[in-house]
Parts: sequence; structure tokens; C-alpha cells
Amino acid sequence: MTAPVAIVLAAGQGKRMKSDLPKVLHRACGRPIVEYVLDAARAAGVKRLVVIVGHQAELVRDALGRHADVEFARQERQLGTGDAVKAAQSAVGNHDGPVLVLAGDTPLLRSESLRTLLNEQSSRQAACVVGTAMTEQNEGLGRIVRDADGTFERIVEEKDANARQKLIREINTGCYAFHGPALFAALEELSPQNQQGEYYLTDCADILRRAGKTVLACCCFDIAEALGVNTLEQLAEVERVMLSR
Repeated sequence: MTAPVAIVLAAGQGKRMKSDLPKVLHRACGRPIVEYVLDAARAAGVKRLVVIVGHQAELVRDALGRHADVEFARQERQLGTGDAVKAAQSAVGNHDGPVLVLAGDTPLLRSESLRTLLNEQSSRQAACVVGTAMTEQNEGLGRIVRDADGTFERIVEEKDANARQKLIREINTGCYAFHGPALFAALEELSPQNQQGEYYLTDCADILRRAGKTVLACCCFDIAEALGVNTLEQLAEVERVMLSR
């Protein structure tokens, strides 16, 4: 199998952190949180890491530039996750293999979960595999909608979910394994059909499924792995989990 590439989203400002420091450079147990994401990807077999920078880009470059396997791509404007991933296209190039897309603020990711995600993509020749987790604490999270046979249908965001969908316990972790060419083909079809005027990476799954491609949801993560650091309280919670591990 072609060694996977990882795209790591690290362009956000993280206003709720109440700091000028880029969110991904805040430290947990003495290290920037993004470094834990890079480590998990490497341990899952990733050889190239493309980090998307934006807010305070030079600080992120300076912090991670010593890593020989890290490249950088810049998201010029904050136009959503789909736009951020598209910024990596020139760096990823014509990579005809798996591409992991990961959030740089999820330091509790485990390499075992990422390997499972990649194995599912490879064995099923899937265009996209959405990493999911089960939780009762699903408020604010994207729900995984499946048909009666358990086949993935789509991701429904909280604000768009009906009463029945809000009861769904399976949620989107924000981790994906794509086939590289399928990912960038889907990104070309994204449109900002939402109030924020943003391009959502989650829409790629639906675009690929409607095109007849294999799109799967793989429940291989625990909910802690999906914990993104958006506040100082969440950073403290991440440290507690790290210490308990």
C-alpha cells in the first residue's frame, strides 16, 4: 500500500483560548497539542505531514519546522474546513493513495484508531471513510445517519438535525481517510450552501456517495479522541486524560 499522507488542520485562531498564541501551540503536559497529532499519524504509518497554517502562521512554522517530515500549506482566508484542506492540494500533488485529514487540536488521538481507519479505506477501496465514536454527550456534534441496513448515509450537523436525528449517539470525530484523487475531486464541487458562507469538508462525503463512490463510517474511535481543544477548560481536561493514560 502507498504510504499515507496526512493533512493536519492548524490554521485556526482559537479565540476562546483568550490568547494570541495559535490554538495548536498551546501546551499539554509540556508539549504543543499539535505535536501529539503528528506523533499519532506517524505511528499509524504516515510519512508526509502537510500542516495547514493561517493565523500566526510563522509561529506554527517556527514551532514545527524542525521536523523533516512536515510541510506547510497556507489557508489565506478562514473559509471553512473544506477550504483549508484544498489549500494542501499543491503540496499533496498527485498522491494516488490514502490521505488522512486530522484536526491539529485533537491531541488525544491514538495511532491504533488511525491505523484502523486507514485499513478500512484500503481494504474496502473506499473514496472516503469517516471516523466516528459513540457518546451520550452528543450535543453540538455532527450525527452519523445510517439506513436500515446500517449503511452510512450522511453527516447531519446539530443545527440541521431533526428531533429523531438529535438522539443519534454516533458522532463524527473530524478524522477522515480519503483516497487522494477522490478527495480533491470532491473539493472542487464544494459550495458554501450555509449561513456562514464556508466550505465544509463534511460535504465531501455526500458528494462522493452521490457520485456512486464507496463512502463508509467506521466507529473506531473513543470519544476522548474526538475532544478538540477550544477553551482553557478543555485543555485542562486533555491533560487530565493524558495523565490518566
